[in-house]
Amino acid sequence: MKKIKRCNSKKILQLLDEFPAVVLSGPRQVGKTTLANIVAGYCEKFFIYIDLESPQDMQKLEEPELYLDTHSENLVIIDEVQRKPDLFPVLRSVIDRDRKPGRFLLLGSAGPELLKNTSESLAGRVYYTELFPFNILEVSDDRLLWFRGGFPEAYLANTQTAARRWLESFLLTFLERDIPNLGIRIPSLQLRQFWEMTAHAHGQLWNGSKLAANFGVSSHTIKRYLGILENTYMVRQLTPYYTNIKKRIVKTPKVYIRDTGILHTLLQISSQEDLAGHPTIGSSYEGWVIEQICSCLSHSFVKACFYRTQSGAEIDLLLEKGPDRIAIEIKRSLTPKPSRGFKQAVSDLSCNHQFIVYPGTETYPLSSTVKAISLPGLLEFLIVLFDVQYD
Repeated sequence: MKKIKRCNSKKILQLLDEFPAVVLSGPRQVGKTTLANIVAGYCEKFFIYIDLESPQDMQKLEEPELYLDTHSENLVIIDEVQRKPDLFPVLRSVIDRDRKPGRFLLLGSAGPELLKNTSESLAGRVYYTELFPFNILEVSDDRLLWFRGGFPEAYLANTQTAARRWLESFLLTFLERDIPNLGIRIPSLQLRQFWEMTAHAHGQLWNGSKLAANFGVSSHTIKRYLGILENTYMVRQLTPYYTNIKKRIVKTPKVYIRDTGILHTLLQISSQEDLAGHPTIGSSYEGWVIEQICSCLSHSFVKACFYRTQSGAEIDLLLEKGPDRIAIEIKRSLTPKPSRGFKQAVSDLSCNHQFIVYPGTETYPLSSTVKAISLPGLLEFLIVLFDVQYD
C-alpha cells in the first residue's frame, strides 16, 4: 500500500518538547499508531510501545507504576489507552515525580468527554491533539478523497469494491466491538439505525425532537446517541454564531457525518455516478469542504461556526480569530455566484474576507469583496493568515 506523508509529525514532536504527556486521539484505523512510530523515529529518546489490545502488553501494566518507573528515560507510547482507565491516576503520580517533557504519547480512539479520567487526572500535564483522516493537502486525488473519505484503507484501496467492503467492515467493528469496549451498552442495530438517520440529516439543522419521535425514543436518548458519535469522531456538530446584533438568529447546530466515505456508505451510495444523481450531493460536498478546513485549522485556535438568521441571511462556514472574520459559502458549481443570503450575512457581520469555495482551480473576483476560490487555494490562504504550522 502506498505511504502518505502525514502533516502532524512536527507538531507532535513540538508538543512532546513542551508537555510530559501528549494525547493523540482520533477514530480507529485513522493511522495513529503509524504516525506515533514515525514520530518516535525522530525522537532522540529510545521509545517503548505498549498496545493495550495485546494481552501480553496489558499484563506488563499489572504493576504500572513499577513498570513505568523503569522507563523514566524513555518515550512510552501507550496505544488504545481508553481500555485501561485506571492507568490515568498512575500516570499523574509518575509525571508529578518527574515532570520533564516527552515522557508519554497516549493514543486513544475516544474524545475527552469519553476519556474523563485523562481530563481529571492529567490536568495541566497533558496536551490533546487529534489525528484526522487524510485531507486534501496530503493526497492528490480530491475527487476520490471526497467520495471514499479519508480513512487510509478506504482511500488507498485498489478498487471501489474493496473500499466499500472496508468501510462496511469498519462500521460493523465500530458498532459491535469499539462501542462496547468503551463501556457503552447500546444494541448495535439501534445505534446503526440512528447513524443512518443522522446521515439523512447531514448538513441540516439538528431537530432532535423530530428524530426522537421518528425513532420512537426520548429526546434524551437521541442526545446521548449523538454525543457518542461526536465523541468517537464520527459526527461533527457545527455550532451557530451568536452575536448581539439585532437579528433573529438561528440557534440550532448543524450536524455532519465527518468522513464522507462513511456518509456515502450509510446512504448506500456505491459509486461516484450514484453520488452525482443523489439528492444529498450538495450537502455531501459542503460537509466535506467544512471538514477539510476544520482539520487543517485544528491547532490554530480558530473559531469555526455557521451563521443564519430567520430572515434568510446565511454563511455556510464562518471563521473567526482576533480581528479576522472569514465568511465562506460553498457551491458545487463551476460558475459560482454569492447568494442573496450570503451578501446579507457578510453585511450583518462586517466580514473582512469573503470567499465562495467551488470545485474549480482558479481564484478570481466575483465582486469587489468576494472571491471564487478552490479548496486548496483557500487552505493555503488560511494557513498563511492564521500562521498554522503545517508540514
